[in-house]
Amino acid sequence: MSSCGAPEQGIALPANVDAGKEVVLDGKVTSGDTPVEGAFVRLLDASGEFTAEVVSSAGGDFRFFAAPGEWTVRALHRSGNGEVKVSADGPGLHKVAVSVG
Repeated sequence: MSSCGAPEQGIALPANVDAGKEVVLDGKVTSGDTPVEGAFVRLLDASGEFTAEVVSSAGGDFRFFAAPGEWTVRALHRSGNGEVKVSADGPGLHKVAVSVG
């Protein structure tokens, strides 16, 4: 359980979400080939400003609903940190993989 209030993530996309009409950043945090549970995953906008945070699930999964644009996804965990740049130019399911270590 997170002490920061960030919601834990699940695997399934909610039934009311149409990935054809929304920008969905859907990803996994790993260390090597192992999923990382309990990582704080942060979404930063193009200027580096904090936008949102979630906690990765037991399977390392996380998800953000965002506007089209350039984003940075950063994962912070006791085993290490990692980040990736994401270009989400329009609606759809944008897969994101973040490695920590």
